[in-house]
Amino acid sequence: MKSYSKTEAIYFMNQLGNDGTPFIFLIDFSGKSSIIAPTEHIDPNELLYSFSNKGNNPPQNKSLKKDFHWAPFPMDYADYVKAFDLVQQEIHTGNSYLLNLTFPTPISTNLSLKEIFFSNRAKYRIWWKDHFTVFSPESFVEIKDGKISSFPMKGTKDGTLPLAAQQLLEDPKEQAEHATIVDLIRNDLSRIAQKVRVERYRYVETLNTVNGPLLQTSSHISGYLSENYPSQIGSLLFTLLPAGSICGAPKPKTVDIIKEAEGYDRGFYTGICGIFDGTNLDSGVMIRFIEKTEHGLIFKSGGGITAQSDARAEYDELIQKIYLPIPLTESKLA
Repeated sequence: MKSYSKTEAIYFMNQLGNDGTPFIFLIDFSGKSSIIAPTEHIDPNELLYSFSNKGNNPPQNKSLKKDFHWAPFPMDYADYVKAFDLVQQEIHTGNSYLLNLTFPTPISTNLSLKEIFFSNRAKYRIWWKDHFTVFSPESFVEIKDGKISSFPMKGTKDGTLPLAAQQLLEDPKEQAEHATIVDLIRNDLSRIAQKVRVERYRYVETLNTVNGPLLQTSSHISGYLSENYPSQIGSLLFTLLPAGSICGAPKPKTVDIIKEAEGYDRGFYTGICGIFDGTNLDSGVMIRFIEKTEHGLIFKSGGGITAQSDARAEYDELIQKIYLPIPLTESKLA
């Protein structure tokens, strides 16, 4: 599929929006590379997608028909601490006050990328042949009848723990992290929309995984766009990038710190994906991401770091997010 530069992507998306042509888009974390195509031109042998159950994937039984194995091989804790300490130094210096630190983890599984795509029920799903699969629960922005909404997701807790939801909601570090992201997203939306407000603050959602339930907190922020927004759809989206929930604040300096601390190219991981149906738009953040490389499959994951963060807890969260989005009762782990 053709890749577009930032300038080309903005122009093409604006043109398609102005014409009312339905299209899908994948934009990488840096914003430098985008895949954009009218929906009628997408070859399902090359790319399958499902965004809020709208897509080109043929109906299939989502339950796996075979036993499978799943084994992650996380980085050494000592290596993680080096990056964590660098981030903490930058935070205490005042260069950032929230940073999403991520790393790639090699995984071993007998499942193909396409099998993983078909076996899960995530809100945003992608299979791109010989590249990656995504099963993201996190929305970026939705636009319905000129109203734009964002649903930042920040804060994670093992759902099998006693009183897990209460622990998550009462955790001071998680409270501060979520408040920061809500403020950042509210400011982002104010750059392109009017009457921006927080409609619902910090509610708990449950994600079913092969390891059991995982709890996360989200908020709902909304505003209103101008009537001619479709003709500016590319310009509007790129104004909001990168997504605040997967970089941090303030954005420009935090992105620079991310590059130094992580030491790898995120690529399309933590970029955005979505569909414009000719009138409305739905998009997600590309987290829960498995990529095919010459050295095998890797799972990219991470979490938000603040001044209150504990290195061991953040390392454990990075590993906790390396999961298959298949309910435990349906899985057949070998």
